[in-house]
Amino acid sequence: MDTVQLADSLTTIRLVLHVFAAAIWVGGQLVMMGLVPTERKLGGNTERILLRAFSFWAWPALAVLIITGFWNLATFQGDTISSAWMAVLWIKLAIVVAAGVFQFLCDRARTHRSVDVWGSLSCTCSVLALFGGVLLAG
Repeated sequence: MDTVQLADSLTTIRLVLHVFAAAIWVGGQLVMMGLVPTERKLGGNTERILLRAFSFWAWPALAVLIITGFWNLATFQGDTISSAWMAVLWIKLAIVVAAGVFQFLCDRARTHRSVDVWGSLSCTCSVLALFGGVLLAG
């Protein structure tokens, strides 16, 4: 029976960066969804201020997610990947692209309704991508 080992330093750095970026991207979207109803009661330009503050952290986090995601892929051997795993990977990649596009549209939205729609779609896709990542981790 093989003994379970700790991850090496480079693997630890890669995974910590990936999980930390996911916490910022996905967690930030969930927090924003909770803040928006309260923000609307405050009125004024608070929605735009919150979206800019979120974007300041979210977009770099998404970039880290994409970079470390491809780094994660580079650690796998081609002959050990199942067709089901590849299918989930492609679905996840499409969902990540959709999340980014929806967030981009949310950042540029001019009405409360469009912020709600694009933000909700981005958050939903991000949670689905997180789920896909857990599936891929095996």
